[in-house]
Amino acid sequence: MPKVRVAGFSLSIDGFGAGPRQCLENPLGERGAELHKWAFSTRTFQSMFGQEGGSEGVDDGFAKRAMDGFGAFILGRNMFGPIRGPWTDDEWKGWWGPNPPYHAPTFVLTHHPRDPIEMEGGTTFHFVADGIAAALERARASAGDRDVKIGGGVSTVRQYVCAGLVDELHFAVAPVVLGQGESMFAGIDLPALGYRVIEAASTEHAMHVVMAK
Repeated sequence: MPKVRVAGFSLSIDGFGAGPRQCLENPLGERGAELHKWAFSTRTFQSMFGQEGGSEGVDDGFAKRAMDGFGAFILGRNMFGPIRGPWTDDEWKGWWGPNPPYHAPTFVLTHHPRDPIEMEGGTTFHFVADGIAAALERARASAGDRDVKIGGGVSTVRQYVCAGLVDELHFAVAPVVLGQGESMFAGIDLPALGYRVIEAASTEHAMHVVMAK
């Protein structure tokens, strides 16, 4: 049966999924890029952007799992871009250029409707203004017999976890302490929601933890 998954989501040791003061020039927030070093050097990450080489091994295995098997994606609006409020024009089409790495229908949570954007490589951004349940219903219908990935950011993952809609969570915990930023776990009791650790592996760059209900 297809699952709803969070996969390859990077966190600091103190539980932050992004640094403070995110902006156009610094979309991951201050020091946020440090959380993703485990993925940047992998063969999977390099190939996503048309590059050769990259490391193999445990980190690469988890990076590959974080993008394989998905038929649809759900993103918060901050993951799509830095623009706030109503869409003033159609110029902004995401952080990734003309060929985003999703290659599947991708549903963006927003309070302001916008027409879909068809990109190269099979990605179409759909903008959903009627809540997380509606976005998930549309994503499941698009994904068919493949999984749906809740791609982030932190607020979006928290909403789906608290609503009991995520079957599996994979966090890559980087050996970094941010001290502030967007907290993933504040006020969330994962065991009470039914999650338990089913897999763990550590490398120089991350501790990979997989939880499921």
